[in-house]
Amino acid sequence: MTVRIAIVAAALLASMVTVPAAAQQLNLYTARHYQTDEKLYDDFTKATGIKINRIDAKEDEIIERIRQEGANSPADVMITVDMGRIWKAEQAGILQPVASTTLERVVPAYLRDTEGRWFGFSARARVLVIAKDRVKPGALKDYEDLAKPEWKGRVCARSGAHIYNLSLLSSMIATLGEAKAEAWAKGVKENLARPPQGGDTDQIKAVAAGQCDVAITNSYYYVRLINSEKANDKAVVAKTAVVFPNQDNRGTHVNVSGGGVAKNAPNREAAVKFLEYLASDPAQLYFANGNNEWPVTEVPVDNKGLASLGNFKRDQINVAELGRNQAKAQAIMDKVGWK
Repeated sequence: MTVRIAIVAAALLASMVTVPAAAQQLNLYTARHYQTDEKLYDDFTKATGIKINRIDAKEDEIIERIRQEGANSPADVMITVDMGRIWKAEQAGILQPVASTTLERVVPAYLRDTEGRWFGFSARARVLVIAKDRVKPGALKDYEDLAKPEWKGRVCARSGAHIYNLSLLSSMIATLGEAKAEAWAKGVKENLARPPQGGDTDQIKAVAAGQCDVAITNSYYYVRLINSEKANDKAVVAKTAVVFPNQDNRGTHVNVSGGGVAKNAPNREAAVKFLEYLASDPAQLYFANGNNEWPVTEVPVDNKGLASLGNFKRDQINVAELGRNQAKAQAIMDKVGWK
């Protein structure tokens, strides 16, 4: 723990009223499966005395479970790894509005629901990773460039059905319109060096291995490699570089992890307190230093991997648009054959 985290954590502890551990509890349904989050939850319990009971599952499973549980659901908070899915929870009617001056003050407007049903707490940029020896600086500037003929047989990407790519395409539908978004998806699919396969880290390693010249990936996968002490990971980083697309116009798309309070939360007060904790400096620092994600607040971080990528302009389209366009994005992916 850095000195800064210790100081801010102490301040948070002092500002919260501690209650007996058995007096309160929080039932958390989460799709975040990161070991580093354990420290996050432990610190919340230490600060508040509220015990966290956790259910781990995929987002669609969580949404269906809460819906089936109905008015008797024990769920207090739902956490997802992509805001396109939290929007699905909103549409399923399983979240309730929260009025919190704390959350409204520190979470940017484009990262929260206008009615307070969900809030974003950490972000990953959807970046391009290029081969240093095969792609000239400035040759790729925008996502749109990936669909150009000169990149035929040179692009790596995971499945078009994955939520990360669906959210990216959803943002392009909102910005460019359906026709241009479809043309882009078709162009990228035709430019793929191989059939979509694996996760984002696999795409990065494929670039380093010479299987393609550019890959679409979330930034935190690349930062993991930067911060790794493994020789193989260091070799991958040495052969590649990161491009933040669309810096001269709308900005780089970000995937956002966030959550909201369940509609029938039995421990509503604890649920709101937990969301406010996720937006606090100590929690935001854990997202950054523990899982290589960018905080959504202005707290400074000391993650060397994140710092090495520098600052970038973010696409500030409200993430609700990503959810609203998700079905259209999936239909486009199916139509163009980006499986």
